[in-house]
Amino acid sequence: MSHDAFITETDIKGADDGPLADRTVAVKDNISTAGVRTTCGSEMLADYVPPYDATVVERLKDAGATIVGKTNMDEFGMGTTTETSAFGPTKNPVDESRVPGGSSGGSAAAVAAGEADIALGSDTGGSVRCPAAFCGVVGIKPTYGLVSRYGLVAYANSLEQIGPLASTVEGAAEALDVIAGPDERDATTREAGADTDYASAADGDVDGLTIGVPTELVEGADERVVETFEAALDDLESQGAEVKDVSLPAVERAVQAYYVIAMSEASSNLARFDGVRYGPDTDAEGNWNESFAAVREEGFGDEVKRRVLLGTYALSAGYHDKYYAKAQDARAWLKQEFDDALSEADVLASPTMPVLPFELGESLDDPLQLYLADANTVPVNLANLPAISVPAGEADGLPVGLQLIGPAFGEREIIRAASALE
Repeated sequence: MSHDAFITETDIKGADDGPLADRTVAVKDNISTAGVRTTCGSEMLADYVPPYDATVVERLKDAGATIVGKTNMDEFGMGTTTETSAFGPTKNPVDESRVPGGSSGGSAAAVAAGEADIALGSDTGGSVRCPAAFCGVVGIKPTYGLVSRYGLVAYANSLEQIGPLASTVEGAAEALDVIAGPDERDATTREAGADTDYASAADGDVDGLTIGVPTELVEGADERVVETFEAALDDLESQGAEVKDVSLPAVERAVQAYYVIAMSEASSNLARFDGVRYGPDTDAEGNWNESFAAVREEGFGDEVKRRVLLGTYALSAGYHDKYYAKAQDARAWLKQEFDDALSEADVLASPTMPVLPFELGESLDDPLQLYLADANTVPVNLANLPAISVPAGEADGLPVGLQLIGPAFGEREIIRAASALE
C-alpha cells in the first residue's frame, strides 16, 4: 500500500452481517488487536502481539467490519506529524511532500488514499482532528467517556479518546454509532443519554443553529487558513445558521497546561516499559536501575524521552505544586469558560489547525513549533468535550479543516453542523 500509512497489513473479517458489513477499517497501532502486532510506532513494542482485542475492535468485528491493517503513528501518540514513528514517516496523500498530521497520521492517510473506508485514531490533544484536517477527511473526537479506552495503550488517561475518521461526516458518525457506549472494563465510560443515533444527525439542517467563534482560536492563524475558515462560516450562515463571536481567555494558557498534564501522565504510564513487564530483553550488565535505563535508552525515540523527562520533572518533589497543580487549576478555568461560551451558542467553531500541512522534515528540529500548532485542539481535550474536524476547503491546493465543538455528549449537534458543509 502507498503513502506508508500501514505498519502491519491484515485481513480480519468480522461478522457476516451488521451495520459495517461492507466496510474496511484501519486501526491505529496503539489499539490492541488479538494476535496482530501492536507497536505504538515504537521500537520498544516492535514485537509485541496482544492476546486480546480492544473493546472498539470487538465492536467493529461484531458490526461486520473487515480490519485491513494497523496504521502508522507518532511514537506512543507523541507528535503532530507522524514523523516520530520508529518505522518512518507517512506521506500526505494530498501532497506527498507534506506530513499527514499526527499522531493518527496513518489512519487519516489510509482514508484519504481510499485504502480504508473508516479508520480509528486516538485523540489526546488533537491527534484525530489534526490529521483529518491535513488530509482533507472527517475526524471525530468524542466526549471523554463516550468510547471505551479498554485496549488503548495509554499515553495520558485523563485526556485521550478513541475516535473515527472517514471521508464523510455520515461515515464517521456510523462508525461512532458502533464503537460508542458504556463498557464494564472501562470505569470512565458513561451513558450518553437517550438520543445516541449519530448517523441520523448528519442531515445538514443548521437552520436556527447558533455558532460561536472563539476569537482567541482565530487570531494568529495563517491568513490563508482564516480566509478559508471564514468562507465556510459564510456558507453555514447562508443555510440559516447564526454566527457570533465568543471569548475563551483561558485558552492562552491551554497549551502550557496541556503539556504539563499530558507529559506528567505519560511519565507515569510509560514506566511499565522496562524490559521486564513490557519491552525487549536486554543484555545490559549491572543493577536493575542500569538495566532499566538501558532498555529505555534503546527502545524510546527522542520525542518520547523528552516528554517522559519533562513529565517526571513536573511531578517531582518540590515542583508538583509549581507546575502540575497550577496546570490543573488552568484546566478548571478553561472548562468553566467553555461552559459559559456554550450557554451562548449551540456549538463553537474554529480552524482545526492554525497552519497548513508542514513539509516533511520541516518541523522536526523545533519541538516548540509543533506544540504551539496544537493551540486550537488541546483546549477541547482539557475540557473533555466533543469536537469534529470537517473539510472547509483548500488554500494553495492544501486542505483546511473547520473544527466544531459541542457540549458534553453533544455529538449530534456537531455532526449536524459539520454535515451542512459537505
